[in-house]
Amino acid sequence: MKKLAAFLLLGLLSLGSSIPAMAQMRANGVPPSREERKAAKKQQKAQKKYAKAQRKAQNKMLKTERKGTKYPTRQI
Repeated sequence: MKKLAAFLLLGLLSLGSSIPAMAQMRANGVPPSREERKAAKKQQKAQKKYAKAQRKAQNKMLKTERKGTKYPTRQI
């Protein structure tokens, strides 16, 4: 009986998570408006641009750190 209940619960949870993100409704059951979708997309784009700039700055910092390293000369 417990196995059946666990299996049924697992099936319901997997079914609920399979709904596409765009098809989901807001809390009050109304789909998001075009302006809200555009604003969310614009915000996501700005976040990606900021993250890219951060990665680029970090890579540049690491590169200059590598270039500034002085290795001792080999003595034979």
